[in-house]
Amino acid sequence: MNKSYNDLNNFWKNKKVFVTGHTGFKGTWLTILLNLLGSKIYGYSLKPERISLFNQTNSSKIVYKNFYNNICDLKKIKKKLLISKPQIIFHLAAQPLVIDSFQHPLNTFNTNVIGTLNLLEAAKSVKSVKSIVIITTDKVYKIKKKNRNYIETDELGGKDPYSASKACAEISVYSYIESFFKKNTSRIKVATARSGNVIGGGDYSKNRLIPDIIRAFNQKKILEIRNPSHIRPWQHVIEPICGYLMLAQKQYLNKLSELDHAWNFGPKKTNFITVNQIISQFKNFNMIKRVKIKESKDIETEILKLNSKKAIKHLNWKQKWNINLTLKKIIEWNNLAKQNNDFKKICEKQITEYFKK
Repeated sequence: MNKSYNDLNNFWKNKKVFVTGHTGFKGTWLTILLNLLGSKIYGYSLKPERISLFNQTNSSKIVYKNFYNNICDLKKIKKKLLISKPQIIFHLAAQPLVIDSFQHPLNTFNTNVIGTLNLLEAAKSVKSVKSIVIITTDKVYKIKKKNRNYIETDELGGKDPYSASKACAEISVYSYIESFFKKNTSRIKVATARSGNVIGGGDYSKNRLIPDIIRAFNQKKILEIRNPSHIRPWQHVIEPICGYLMLAQKQYLNKLSELDHAWNFGPKKTNFITVNQIISQFKNFNMIKRVKIKESKDIETEILKLNSKKAIKHLNWKQKWNINLTLKKIIEWNNLAKQNNDFKKICEKQITEYFKK
């Protein structure tokens, strides 16, 4: 392990960490990494889907307390926080899919906005809490010009319900920071984290490109895609998770007091590529035979890029895996999963390899 891992391990060992949305794809990877670092984890989430990375890795066993409740229930989240007495909170509980937001817009806004406010309102009365990181998305920005890398101070917006709900969550967090957490008497530091299109092994979401590719390959079916020319900032799930840890740690140590609360965690420019280019990469690995383009009536951003200079400068965070290696790791994960039922060990192996680089 390299110095960055040792620095994280020295800080996170024995820390009491509360993770909302811990049963989701990204939440599971975060939970596994926190467990490797020796943290005492409390999870608050809806019960996981039957086929999920959380169940496959038996992650319920590495979580000290699993609370299966809805983030929209203020009384329950407050009660569980008071019981847990965490020092650090990561808020990942969300309705995370753009397509689902068109089908269930009210649930999307309720979960992503009111759920976030519930978490902050509940945390206000928990004396042990010192650092909170709210995970939003790269889609919070109001799209104005093509081929522009968005920085944290750019205007927020969002045409689809998912993007708009996350932009609303960002504004709500800012309101709470200014109203309750910016006072000299406040011990709690709050930040939002906006990462790119996060991909990795164990993502079973529908209407997401990489999971759709893996499903089509495993089931020997035609791959159906939409928006082949759209550009996204693709990155392996381990990359932003490490950024979240670094951000929470700096906040806890009160080393970011003069900086704005919002942070981008996006990949290098070489990872800003089209859906078609991703498909070409998988074709090179003989994982795609036939592709069908289906028309989408839903509005989705055509080009989305992030500028992450702030995190690079102030957190010493940077992308380690380029798009080629990222996709190789996803294919490796899929192949190992077919051979080996110890899914947790596969994730731990890739995390270990990440920190060796």
